[in-house]
Amino acid sequence: MDELDNYITLRDSMGNDKLFEFLDYIIYEDDEYVVLLEDVPGADEVVILKIEEGETEDSESYVSVDDVTLQAVFEIFKERNKDIYNFGG
Repeated sequence: MDELDNYITLRDSMGNDKLFEFLDYIIYEDDEYVVLLEDVPGADEVVILKIEEGETEDSESYVSVDDVTLQAVFEIFKERNKDIYNFGG
């Protein structure tokens, strides 16, 4: 098994590639979301993005979400992963 199987590279708005660890996949209100952690030393905040269909059949894009959805998906993530991660409170 490749060590990077659980990682995804995303390109930011400035055209820079960033590596993220995939932590979870969550369906909320019939939409799909990924929970990611940027692969940089000291990273301690997850990134939650909505999965949308890409321009081709085999592609997808990831878009930011509003604060209400962000909080709801994060609460699901915390509940599902409470035995794995320390959420500090």
